[in-house]
Amino acid sequence: MISTSQVLEDFLDFHGAKNNKDWYLYRELTAAVRHLSLGGYSQTHIANRVIFYGLPDSDKFEREGTTTLYFLRKSLRNLAPIILDEAQRLNIPIPDEDYEPSDFPGVVTHEMLDYDIDDQDKDIQKENIVKIASQFLSIAGKFENLGVYEHFDREAILAIVPGKVNEVEIRRFEMLVHNLQSSFDTYVIHGGYRFGNRKLKQLRGFFSVVFHLLQMIGRLLHFYERHLHDAGYKNIYKKVQESLSECVDPDKLLDKTINYGLYYACNYLSAGKELAKEILNENIERASITVGIPVKLGFHSRPSLLVAKVVQHYGGKVELCVKGDRFDASSVLDIQWAGGKIQKENITDVVFEGDVRALKDIEILAGVNYGEDTMGKGIPLPKELRYLR
Repeated sequence: MISTSQVLEDFLDFHGAKNNKDWYLYRELTAAVRHLSLGGYSQTHIANRVIFYGLPDSDKFEREGTTTLYFLRKSLRNLAPIILDEAQRLNIPIPDEDYEPSDFPGVVTHEMLDYDIDDQDKDIQKENIVKIASQFLSIAGKFENLGVYEHFDREAILAIVPGKVNEVEIRRFEMLVHNLQSSFDTYVIHGGYRFGNRKLKQLRGFFSVVFHLLQMIGRLLHFYERHLHDAGYKNIYKKVQESLSECVDPDKLLDKTINYGLYYACNYLSAGKELAKEILNENIERASITVGIPVKLGFHSRPSLLVAKVVQHYGGKVELCVKGDRFDASSVLDIQWAGGKIQKENITDVVFEGDVRALKDIEILAGVNYGEDTMGKGIPLPKELRYLR
């Protein structure tokens, strides 16, 4: 259905169906079939592969995925009689013979080929593992802006779609996660999910399911925004929108998109963060540096915030060590607590220990007095720290 509807849509567009009153509905029906089929394909892929993802507490996720797939299939069935009626009206020949279920054989079985290509002894470079774990944490952090961690009612959904949550934004994250998965498969593990380093493959399970959820969400949001949301000012557009809405319930479509697709994408990205941090800290190169404290004012708000942002940017563990006491350098509050001890004991130099990538940037930051002059006013940061701006 995906391939045939794509070819038909291209054919209709080539001949100007989008701008013809007679053919406009048929063209929109074709687009509906394509996007609902694409969404259904992504969800079918998830259903077939979920056993290999290693997701925690996935029973409810699987049940809601099944109901989402049923909704998409039911919507396609609802479109079928309208498509046939339009085809007859347009004098499009309809085959005399019906199709049988046997004409559409399944492609999935429970049988597995022998796993005889072992990737356990593959030379896995820690540098690549660190990079991928850090990218996962970065994507998860950015995705929190779209955070849906509870089920939304209709009004709450309409408040974020399409203003905050839309096809463009979802496609942007889809590409980021796809690039992450591609890098993982190229530079870390070539094999599948069944054997090998379980932590790494479980991390892949988290971002793989999120990738396919984003694929589905993107297709359904495209269909909603382009074909159901804003019909435009012309009467033909509004009539076609009404026809499509009778076949594909816009509220149910958004419910499945947000309360299933986006909800679980957010939750599985969040759930994967602890594992990503664990993998990251197992593989980072560690070191220590000794640097001076901020001149005059010590670790007050600005220097503490900048140091914490550096550590958070890379994701690896870094500690601020002050005469036997250790403080979490990713926490502004912890650094300020350390600042109190530093001031009280008149300490001039401190030690940072942990992720060598973060230490390099903290050293640069300390070299410019943590981004401020002796009066506490902000100064320009070096180009190496442009991500802090």
